[in-house]
Amino acid sequence: MRIILLGPPGCGKGTQGDLIQGKYGFPRISSGDLLRDSVQRGTPLGLQAEAFMNQGELVSDDVVVGMIQERIGREDCQGGFILDGFPRTVHQAERLLEIDHGRDEIVLDIRVDDQAIIERLSARRICSGCGSIHTLREAAAKEPGACHACGGSLIQRDDDKSEVIQRRLKVYRTQTTPLEKYYREKNVYHAVEGQGRIEEIFARIEAVLERSVPGLALKAEASAKR
Repeated sequence: MRIILLGPPGCGKGTQGDLIQGKYGFPRISSGDLLRDSVQRGTPLGLQAEAFMNQGELVSDDVVVGMIQERIGREDCQGGFILDGFPRTVHQAERLLEIDHGRDEIVLDIRVDDQAIIERLSARRICSGCGSIHTLREAAAKEPGACHACGGSLIQRDDDKSEVIQRRLKVYRTQTTPLEKYYREKNVYHAVEGQGRIEEIFARIEAVLERSVPGLALKAEASAKR
């Protein structure tokens, strides 16, 4: 089983992916985390990716697909996995089929309107010390401007500023509108309402998964017993 999470930046894909992993046992693979880890470890693909980034260019599909292929080839992915942040385009979706053909898939598109995304990300602050994520409301409840975990200063990332978020959303919509059509035509696409409490959103995801994938509820029970 291949579970693909779609959704704009800030929609909660990572959080929901972790919950899916926790309940059903499929490893979550974040393309962004994979890229950062490969660069940090200095792997051959990581060095290629770093060269693109140092020149201010987008990392090529060949490099990204290579990283995905290496990761899903590991033993923990044999029974299935969750993809977060990949594919982003129809071309990447087609490449995914080339490297991982013959596997059932389900696509979950976490839908959140743009204004809610802008408000959510504009209020996000990152600890400069430990990297933990906070909201302005959380920060105000503790010592203003300080991380409640380590005491480090809280900063706003450049890509969490309103005007940057709007550009990111525009790019996302441009890239993924054809991808949504592609998966709808394959009859594997499911839109999930992404506003509300985390557990409410996850309940919607659970309902889609267990309705669409025979035996998945039993897999969850087996995973819980481990």
